[in-house]
Amino acid sequence: MQLEIRPDPAEVGRARRWTRARLAVSGIAAEDPLAETLVLLVSELVTNAVVHTGAPAVLRLSLPGEAVAAPVRLEVADASSRAPVPRCPDDDATGGRGLALVDGLADRWGWSTDGAGKRIWCELDRCAPPRTPDASTAPAARGGRTGRDDGRPRETAECEEAARRQPYDKPVFGGPAYEAVQTATRLTP
Repeated sequence: MQLEIRPDPAEVGRARRWTRARLAVSGIAAEDPLAETLVLLVSELVTNAVVHTGAPAVLRLSLPGEAVAAPVRLEVADASSRAPVPRCPDDDATGGRGLALVDGLADRWGWSTDGAGKRIWCELDRCAPPRTPDASTAPAARGGRTGRDDGRPRETAECEEAARRQPYDKPVFGGPAYEAVQTATRLTP
């Protein structure tokens, strides 16, 4: 799925609405922490493309089906060949923290050249929903047992355990870009 973005700041809101609509069609509710995080990432990457390039961009969203534990992938391609550079804004600056948010919220992110421009991407891991036990999901049919053997595939149990340790609604911020922003914007008493 993709959306053409005009070089206009109003396009950021349109991109968020488009993303929410795609998520809803895919069965991801607006209040789902995954949806909230993804909409924020769309907002940041589209804002960067609109503000820093002044040229059209393309937003792409890859939403695997509910039964697939593949990551959700977001890409924004623009016409600028300039590499994205995390900034260290002053305390009073109203911008410059977007890549730190991407770095802190996405499970993975990066960029690559794309023709004369570039493509910035990020991914969020998505846990498969728990399944109701039946003959096809019995432990022997799955090739192993979960710690609780509650009928869920091992991958689902492991993914849910990881989500309990680091849920989407309580992201663990970190990484070089985030640390640089935190250092530069730390308030002193």
